[in-house]
Amino acid sequence: MTRVDVFGAGRLGDRGPAAEGDGALGRALSWMLEASHTATFEQLPDLLEVAARAVGAGGARLFVADLQQEVLREVTGAGADGGQGGLETRIEGTLPGRAYQLIEMTVSAGEGSCWTPVLDGTERLGVLRVDPPPGSADPPDPDIARALASMTGLLLISKRSISDSHARLTRTGPMGVSAELQWTLMPPRTFSNDGVTISAVMEPAYHMAGDAFDYAIAGDTAHLAVFDAMGHDTSAGLTASLAMATCRSHRRAGEGLVETSDAVEQALTEQFGHSRYATGIFADLDLTTGALSWINRGHLLPVIIRGGRWATTLNCPPAGPMGVDLKLPTQVCVDQLEPGDRLLLFTDGITEARDAQGALFGQERFTDFLIRHHADGLPVAETLRRLIHAVLEHHDGRLDDDATVLFCEWHGKPAER
Repeated sequence: MTRVDVFGAGRLGDRGPAAEGDGALGRALSWMLEASHTATFEQLPDLLEVAARAVGAGGARLFVADLQQEVLREVTGAGADGGQGGLETRIEGTLPGRAYQLIEMTVSAGEGSCWTPVLDGTERLGVLRVDPPPGSADPPDPDIARALASMTGLLLISKRSISDSHARLTRTGPMGVSAELQWTLMPPRTFSNDGVTISAVMEPAYHMAGDAFDYAIAGDTAHLAVFDAMGHDTSAGLTASLAMATCRSHRRAGEGLVETSDAVEQALTEQFGHSRYATGIFADLDLTTGALSWINRGHLLPVIIRGGRWATTLNCPPAGPMGVDLKLPTQVCVDQLEPGDRLLLFTDGITEARDAQGALFGQERFTDFLIRHHADGLPVAETLRRLIHAVLEHHDGRLDDDATVLFCEWHGKPAER
């Protein structure tokens, strides 16, 4: 067996993956997984290259999406950002971008290279380019490309949280302190299983301050929350972060919607007096029945898109923003979702973005955009990516307020899925 060393001073175990042949793919993936235990983000390209060649491909190259999902940047492992000397390609109008947008494999005509989306569950991380075998123009085996991309997604997620190189590579501008704090606390931007699809976007990505979203799955319940804190400064970011952390703490302790929102109110009051407040929606979706239980703490009302054709606004008496201690009663409202219903929780930065003439983006344009792109059959995350870019374009590329959308689609009762 050959001892493989792609670390320089360190080693990837006592041997590289076995030569091409029966079982080569399984051995290569197993080798990647074992070798990754002591690898860093910068060393992922070497793992990929060795594993790809061991299964007969001509090599593999990893590209990750930037925070605003505008470009794909190659991970080379070199330089402070792990991408020195690498290629960059736009997501719009390119073959690798199409693979990312539609979550499907694409093939470069003539070259034979295939581009495969790299995912964490259903969250899009980037794309993997797998080249054809040496001396061949035929695309590599698609099963090999998909398997390598799947393993790459797992390894990338395991490395990025402790990698400043990954953070630098996926940023196209300087990040403010509040945004740094908020992104650290956010859950993955997309999640899906057989019962529900949840996806979210937030802008301005590098300067957001007062918005936050949260979701979690516990058994047959999907917990959802959106917060909008007063102001657009570091204190607003701290307010939103405290609200979200308090929500998680009490929700995970088994408390209900009312008790959790009361705990957020108390936490904000104890920390800021009555100088800071946050609005919010707290919701629990029963994945077996479609029953949506929710409360309104002075926030914009949720919207339901039904049948992919029309939108309706849900109503629930507001209990007032959290942190001002209005002592209004908090009412739990219950609405019944139908299979395929799409629930939208959002902040006012979406609908109140204005163009140069002062015209609002507006709720009607917001819901119409989602309905039209739903008809196009795009993945949910791609629809939201295009939505937030449309909002930015409407506001001349720069938002005055945070804009957040949390999207949740219920797939129906278990027997109907």
